[in-house]
Amino acid sequence: MKSIEVKGTARAIAERSSEQARALKEIRKNGGVPCVLYGGNEVVHFTVPTEGLRNLVYTPHIYIVDLDIDGKKVNAILKDIQFHPVKDTILHVDFYQIDEAKPIVMEVPVQLEGLAEGVKAGGKLALQMRKIKVKALYNVIPEKLTVNVAHLGLGKTVKVGELSFEGLELISAKEAVVCVVKLTRAARGAAATAGK
Repeated sequence: MKSIEVKGTARAIAERSSEQARALKEIRKNGGVPCVLYGGNEVVHFTVPTEGLRNLVYTPHIYIVDLDIDGKKVNAILKDIQFHPVKDTILHVDFYQIDEAKPIVMEVPVQLEGLAEGVKAGGKLALQMRKIKVKALYNVIPEKLTVNVAHLGLGKTVKVGELSFEGLELISAKEAVVCVVKLTRAARGAAATAGK
């Protein structure tokens, strides 16, 4: 998995919630994003400039994050992002510190491979799940999960429960459909003609 560096500055937490809300508003007004790091010996509150998160957030890739908070460095993963409901700006980010001995849960992008039988017959391949949630040690997690669809016929699906990847436990629902070859009008017409 690729890594990306994110630099932050530790911030103090106000005692009263009204002061806390005011402080967070001030951070955002000045182009910062309030962040929290979980998973270590203590919860760390820090701020990162919005620009410093752009390459991590607005990408289809997944990364190990080399967090640098006032010179203290830790490896982490992106756990959760809150966006503004209207402007789509980043409001808050949670990170989770990696422990090399403990498995982590992460969403990994899906990549389809091969030409499906159903597509050759006029169907249309549709990716239903862009990411699958997995649990594993961080150094085992791949950048993407490759799913071969060459065997997939018209109207057929690939479900999470049918997949397995070495060293990974798939957490997403077993019945969730990863991809499907949909019947198009052309394929229906060809099937009807072949039946006559």
